Amino acid sequence: MNLIHALYEPEGTGPHPTILALHGWGANALDLLGLAPYLAGGQFLVLCPQGPIEVPLGGPTGYGWFPITMGAPPDPGAFAAGVDGLRAFLSSAQQRFPIDPQKLIALGFSQGGVMAYALALSEPQRFAGLAALSSWLPAALAQQFSAGSHERLPTLVQHGSQDPMIEVVRARESVETLRKLGVALTYREYEMGHEINAHSLRDLSQWLQEKVLSPIMLA
Repeated sequence: MNLIHALYEPEGTGPHPTILALHGWGANALDLLGLAPYLAGGQFLVLCPQGPIEVPLGGPTGYGWFPITMGAPPDPGAFAAGVDGLRAFLSSAQQRFPIDPQKLIALGFSQGGVMAYALALSEPQRFAGLAALSSWLPAALAQQFSAGSHERLPTLVQHGSQDPMIEVVRARESVETLRKLGVALTYREYEMGHEINAHSLRDLSQWLQEKVLSPIMLA
């Protein structure tokens, strides 16, 4: 497999409902792994790849998915390389781990949320859901997608109203774009910063239960 990764695997032989969990800028493969036992009672296999770009932090090395460009849109070449690397990783993971292909979720925090948007919106038939936490949908990325092909992609967007790193207005703008694409959207704001708190984690777990594990099927 092409990326360092961490894994939480529930009991049983599977195949398991699975979350591809993508960390934010400066974090690593272990950053989101601790959420696994709290998501729908630990029923999900949680696969946490590590971004390929080293981020110098003055201490332990962090990692990212594409270079930060100080508010400018991501470099198209670097961004595409990151997405292609994740697609290759996911394809290898589906061959190696007991992943239920009908219950695969793309989840990302901060910069990882941008990668989750790129994966799930470009291949909505591959994913049972999309969760973007404290993140944003770049305009240049959104322009690659057309309305009408995302109605069956349940999407959860969570953001802190006090987020000092990615202002909440960027999440609201992303939500309006997602609505134009026609996604099945759930949006939640919380009195928090750039983080996942107990309230947002509880809502995420409930959303996974309702939209992935026990969805209401419409005729």
